[in-house]
Formats: sequence, C-alpha cells, structure tokens
Amino acid sequence: MSEVRKHMIFHGRVQGVGFRYIAKYLARSMNLTGWVKNEYDGTVVMEVQGRETLIFELMKGLNRNQFIQIDWIDTEEMEPELESSFEVKY
Repeated sequence: MSEVRKHMIFHGRVQGVGFRYIAKYLARSMNLTGWVKNEYDGTVVMEVQGRETLIFELMKGLNRNQFIQIDWIDTEEMEPELESSFEVKY
C-alpha cells in the first residue's frame, strides 16, 4: 500500500491541551512520520506521512481527547518525503 503525506492546519482549541504530544505518541505508535508544531495564531500545523488508513486512525485518536476541540482542518496533499520518525517542532 502506498504512502501519502498531508499538510494539515488544525483550528479550534488545539493549543495548551496536549495536542502535539498526543499526536506524537499516536503517530509513533502507528509508524507514521512527520512533525507537528504550534503557530502564533493559535493553530497547530502538522505534516504526517504514512498509509491513509493510519492517518485516519490518528485523526480519530486526536478527536477522542476530551480537551482537544478541532473545529476544522485545512488539508493539502503533498509528495512523500524520506524521513524516519515523527517529531514535535518548537
């Protein structure tokens, strides 16, 4: 199954609620790669790469957290990159 890469911007209550660390934990547990970081405008940006079904599972996991409230996500498909882990960027 081929890999996809998505650039996502999350809007809502996504900062100060553990979003980046939950994303990192879930992504690593599913062998997804990429990164996540907070932006100054209150959004969280993430690039995630792997099988589409696993990325969907990552999104479900983020939505299950009681403190995170995702109002909407801007998503853009990208070309896959060569990388080996999922990191939190500062």
